[in-house]
Amino acid sequence: MKKFLKTSLVMLTACTAILAGCGNNNANSGNAANGETGGNAGTATNAPAATDAPKSDVKIGLVTDVGGVNDKSFNQSAWEALEALKTEAGVEIKYLQSNSNADYEPNLNQFVKGGYNLTWGIGFDLGDALLKVAKENPDANLAIIDSVVDAPNVESVTFAENEGSFLVGVVAGLTTKTNKVGFIGGMESPVIKRFEVGFKAGVEAVNPDATVNITYAGAYDKPDTGKSLAATLYNAGNDIIFPAAGATGNGVFNEAKSRNDAGGDKVWVIGVDKDQSLEFGDEVTLTSMIKRVDEAVKRVSQQVVDGTFKGGTTTVLTLKDNGVGLPETSKANVSAEILAKVEEYKQQIIDGTIVVPGE
Repeated sequence: MKKFLKTSLVMLTACTAILAGCGNNNANSGNAANGETGGNAGTATNAPAATDAPKSDVKIGLVTDVGGVNDKSFNQSAWEALEALKTEAGVEIKYLQSNSNADYEPNLNQFVKGGYNLTWGIGFDLGDALLKVAKENPDANLAIIDSVVDAPNVESVTFAENEGSFLVGVVAGLTTKTNKVGFIGGMESPVIKRFEVGFKAGVEAVNPDATVNITYAGAYDKPDTGKSLAATLYNAGNDIIFPAAGATGNGVFNEAKSRNDAGGDKVWVIGVDKDQSLEFGDEVTLTSMIKRVDEAVKRVSQQVVDGTFKGGTTTVLTLKDNGVGLPETSKANVSAEILAKVEEYKQQIIDGTIVVPGE
């Protein structure tokens, strides 16, 4: 009898240990991301949610342009919006990064054919591919940033980049010590043109003696090209550069930081799309022209979660909508007097006294 009890106690202890081990494995698996690599695929962030987190059957996919989801700018802002929605609503999200224009259509189709409830195209360049996919799949929900796609199942969101760029042009025009400032665009397109002309108009409004020197990189994913173009502009006496070029603009920051660290004449960069001082620091970021891509992506995606998505409409986010503007961190480097002047121009743009050119 004693032998039987001893054996039973050993078995009970072993089972308890096994069950405890199984419980720990389940808890750990809840924190593991199921990544996907190879080809054009981005990283899947469809990890199992914690037991007390909200869960949803909605799946949302995002296709980036060639700048990639870690561009510290445009695409990254869109992806961060979906990550926030995953936390808040429990939706399943995934992105696919495009390595060339040829990837746009197959990447969009991968989500549509995979039964995703909403498929995003991020960037003007995806417009034609998204229109084709939308027409071929009329029951699919799609959305796009920075392009207007005329289809009943597509929600289009654009921004008044010229208005926000006018304001950072005011900052540049009143801050420059050389009366030379530069603009570096990515690819030439109506969107980047709005950045360019708005910036130039803002500089000229407050400093007619200043020259705005404009160049284009021809790419959104070439930091080395951005660094080289920035070096040329800084060498020519431009002490502030505003890049609207996605990841290419990261090279502008790198060049500016190198020059400032070397102890030469102070140079600045104006960030774009996100508050880039959070990434590159106040030492080099004069201010940023924030474009609320994150809010736009989150707003439309929430419609799918709520069952209110309709498609077939276009939303234009302006200064009045807080869709573009300057971050609070501008106070680190921009004087109170200049910020007051920015606020004056902002109100004049909102009330229609000033109409900022867009092309």
